[in-house]
Amino acid sequence: MQFKRLFAVGAIQSAIICALPALFAPMANAASLTGTITTENGAPVMGAMLTVFNEAGNRKETVYTGADGSYAIHTDFGGKLNVRARLANFEDTTTTVQLAADQVSTVNLTVKHFASAQARSDALTASAHTAKLPWASAEQRTPFVSQCNYCHQVGNALTRSARSEDAWTQTLDRMQGYFAMLSKGEAKTFANVLARGFDGKPVDTVLDYGVTPELTHAKVEQWLVGDAMTFIHDTDVGEDQKLYGTDEGHDVVWVLDRKTGKIDSYPEPDINLPAGGMFAGMTLPIGIFTGKHGPHSMAQGKDGRIWITNALSSTLASFDPATKAFKLYPVPGDVLYPHTIRMDQDGIVWFTNVVSNQVARFDPKTEKFTVIRLPSNGLVRWVTDMLLPTIMHVANWFPHKNLPLDISTHKFLGHDVLNFPYGIDVDPKDGSIWYAKLYVNKIGRIDPKTLQVTEYDTPMKGPRRPRFDRNGILWIPAFDESGLMRFDPERKTFESYKLPVLADGEYEVPYALNVHPVTGDIWITANASDRILRFIPSTKRFISYPSPTRVTVLRDLVFTKDGRVCNSTSNLPAYGTEDGLDSFMCFDPDGGDKDKAAILAAKGK
Repeated sequence: MQFKRLFAVGAIQSAIICALPALFAPMANAASLTGTITTENGAPVMGAMLTVFNEAGNRKETVYTGADGSYAIHTDFGGKLNVRARLANFEDTTTTVQLAADQVSTVNLTVKHFASAQARSDALTASAHTAKLPWASAEQRTPFVSQCNYCHQVGNALTRSARSEDAWTQTLDRMQGYFAMLSKGEAKTFANVLARGFDGKPVDTVLDYGVTPELTHAKVEQWLVGDAMTFIHDTDVGEDQKLYGTDEGHDVVWVLDRKTGKIDSYPEPDINLPAGGMFAGMTLPIGIFTGKHGPHSMAQGKDGRIWITNALSSTLASFDPATKAFKLYPVPGDVLYPHTIRMDQDGIVWFTNVVSNQVARFDPKTEKFTVIRLPSNGLVRWVTDMLLPTIMHVANWFPHKNLPLDISTHKFLGHDVLNFPYGIDVDPKDGSIWYAKLYVNKIGRIDPKTLQVTEYDTPMKGPRRPRFDRNGILWIPAFDESGLMRFDPERKTFESYKLPVLADGEYEVPYALNVHPVTGDIWITANASDRILRFIPSTKRFISYPSPTRVTVLRDLVFTKDGRVCNSTSNLPAYGTEDGLDSFMCFDPDGGDKDKAAILAAKGK
């Protein structure tokens, strides 16, 4: 992508943000493409991606080839369309095709080896580039994985350019403005390693996605959203089966009607806070975070309202999909950065407060909050918990100076001085509330009646956004250790699994997961390698689904009634992705088979 051009026009795009949805209405066509994808020697390839872009360039659909190299895709796109074949370790092949309604066209494509080592390296995933960083030890790399991989990919074309150690120091200082919690020693080490590792020389790695038959049945749909500065943090699916996305950068909720392709945006009401809200004293990714609320996570209640945590303004918001009306509820006390939100069986709203080490409970009927302070896990963390809210308030008198970070004890001791309660979920068996503490490697249980808290150490580091299955088993992504954990609350036992990587020496960063309500399969974000993973508990087997978009960073995963696994591409900033924009993305495990059936029906067979 032309990143500099996108960055320059970002401000202009922001000004016309509300005019964009009208561009997304699909054409009322139904056409099909079939064919094969082969290599230069004529060999068919399994698991190659065939992507069709609509004429406007704001939607795309992708299927994967079978063992014989064949594909079939059924689409409502029409007109002159771009078609692309993509296969790991090979150069993309593109062509154009004219499609009309009810037409079945045949397009055969050949993928070739890259013309140069540099071109081959440029197409590799971030995981391949970070694997070459010359860490002295695994222990030295651990805080880098924890602190430098959650907002965006490290090692994409925007971030891996060759720079001096001083330039990397400046970059790391900027990243700490969005809570990359580095000690002084870690920051110095990181700058040195990044300067030596990202030297501009090509990386020689062969990626192996571990193609399985399940991949060949799937289809991926994408709808581009917003502008170059949009940051859709989370996506949820409403009872109306529309997709809702929280734009943390613009204080906007995006709504996608998947049937029509229409996208609308609804801005949150203004509030008497500066840009950056309660975190105006931090540098933040200013230019991207232009708002005051920072809408983050969503959950829909029984009355249809969608509840939203506003991370920057320390408020809870409700959004009524019928009336499009918002209502704000300031969270009382010293709450900082409301984060992940879930609803219990009684319609009570629960959410974590990351920076202030709390979980909050909100009753929509009484509109009353209860804020639960969680264990501090040691004296140093207790002092941090007590002082940080005051420091943050004082820091707002000195906008964008990063004062809280400059005087924090983590500058000497590292991020372990913080707790960071992150993800949260509700046990379907007893209604108890469970959360994950990211930086102390614990999960905790809150009794919904007594509010008593019990915590447990996790065997793997970096528990982030856990989810329960219908049997009351808690599944937890281990962000820092490329892992997946299974916890049985009744037996108090863990099982751990390492995630598959694409090549030796790589690591994965699973930000979130969700459990399919019917199959029980665990779907996991794999944010270093442009893919999504599916884990089958009964066989303990992983299935890998490559993303059609380079620089794919995903957050919460949700399931639609028609079988899709949906989310939003959420790299910060959006212009750092291959498309230059965020998107809603839906994986359909059986979508390719549905397309083949539709094509057969169109042919009258």
